[in-house]
Amino acid sequence: MALTRDYKETVVARIQRDRKFARALYAEAVGALLAGETTEGLSMLRDLVHAGITFKELARQTGLGEKTLHRMLNRNGNPTARNLGVIMRSIAEDLRVKPRVEVTVCRRAGSLGRLAQPLP
Repeated sequence: MALTRDYKETVVARIQRDRKFARALYAEAVGALLAGETTEGLSMLRDLVHAGITFKELARQTGLGEKTLHRMLNRNGNPTARNLGVIMRSIAEDLRVKPRVEVTVCRRAGSLGRLAQPLP
């Protein structure tokens, strides 16, 4: 029988060896959070912390307790906007990225529940 690695171990190892992948994962986490996919976004941020900055260092930088950070970045975590901003800033600094925001104007979604479409 073939040996397999745990998914989390594989992701953490890839983050540690591939800076470009880590930065792309950070961008995906931000996108997921902005799209309302909180569980996925927090999970990606947690993977980035495990692989890079560490919870101990993140606690030192943010002034938040390690256990508090673990709870906030848990699947069911519910960090305040302020705390999430501080956490994301620390992770971005660790990855040496400077996030930028791009706003796209969308048409209003119809009453049938369709997704809003970007304006041409």
